[in-house]
Parts: sequence; structure tokens; C-alpha cells
Amino acid sequence: MTKILFTVMLALTLFPAAVSAADNAFVREADHEYTWLAGYGATHREFGATRTDVQTFTNILRYGWFLSDEVGKGNWYQGRHELLLELPLHMAVNHDGRVMTGGYVLGSWKFTSLEEMVPYVFAGGGVLFVDLGLPTMGTRLDFSYQGGTGLQYFIKKDLALTGEYRYHHVSNASTSTPNEPLNSSILLLGITLFR
Repeated sequence: MTKILFTVMLALTLFPAAVSAADNAFVREADHEYTWLAGYGATHREFGATRTDVQTFTNILRYGWFLSDEVGKGNWYQGRHELLLELPLHMAVNHDGRVMTGGYVLGSWKFTSLEEMVPYVFAGGGVLFVDLGLPTMGTRLDFSYQGGTGLQYFIKKDLALTGEYRYHHVSNASTSTPNEPLNSSILLLGITLFR
């Protein structure tokens, strides 16, 4: 999966004219976005208190609601505030296909000063039901915080390819012992429809 993500992002970088059919003008006026993302994640063993190797195939359904008109026109930070609501499904491929699922609420800033691309940053958190069978996590009801960056590349007026990296933390927030956290990196690729 990592090779596929790398190949697509490389193609978008080297051959933008071949895949781009529109600029990002529509995102400057859109009210909502609907995104499907899929990708691969892996824990960073020895990062913080993380000791367990967990590799996940991740699917995320996202709804985005723009909270502002364009701010900072003419500046490098020109963009829009957005609230993201996500339904994640993290399937642990090296733990018999066991899952983590729940919901995330994230804040995002979309930079709108470029023509064909929209870079963005985001951060937030949520609640996860964790069924990985790891006694070191202490409980099945866990919490997550995360942050990352992404790039949306427009292929039609209201349609963009989306690539994203996120740092992802899961733990029980010291509500139970033991409390081994899962600190991971997740790479995602998907498609976004703006309305």
C-alpha cells in the first residue's frame, strides 16, 4: 500500500497537467466536503511507552463542514476553517484482523492560495472501541488524539484526490492500568467531493 501511495503522489507531482482538469476555485465557496480515505498505519515501537507492533489497514469516512469564508486573502496563509467529523475503521492486519472503531472530531485549516492544490493541516481527537486483544492497553474504551497534514489535488471542479499523513495516538488516558499507548503514523489516499 505504501508503494501505491508513493507512486500516485509522485505522478501528481511530476505530471500535474496530465491529471488536473480544474483549479481549486470551488473549494473557496463550498459548504461541505465528503471524503473516503484508505491507507496503512504502523506503530512506532519505543516511541514513548509504545512496545507493541500494530499494523493497520485504515478506512475513514469524513464529513467536512466549512466554518468560515476565505480568510487572509493575498497572504501565504489564505484559507478556510473547517470542522471534520470522521468514522474510522482500523483493522489490525498483524493481530488476526481485529479492529479499532469509533469517531473523531477534528479542526482543519485549508490553504486556498494555490491554483490546482489545497494543502491542509488538522488536529483533534475522539473515542475508540479497541478490540486488539492487548492486555497491555487496560481497557477496550480508549481515546485518540491526532494531527497531520494533507493535500487535495483537483481533477474536476468539485472533485479532488486526497493524500494525507497523520500522527495517531491511542490510549485509555490513565483510566485503567496498564496503559500502553499506541503511537502510530498513518498514510492515507482517497477522494473528496465538495458541495
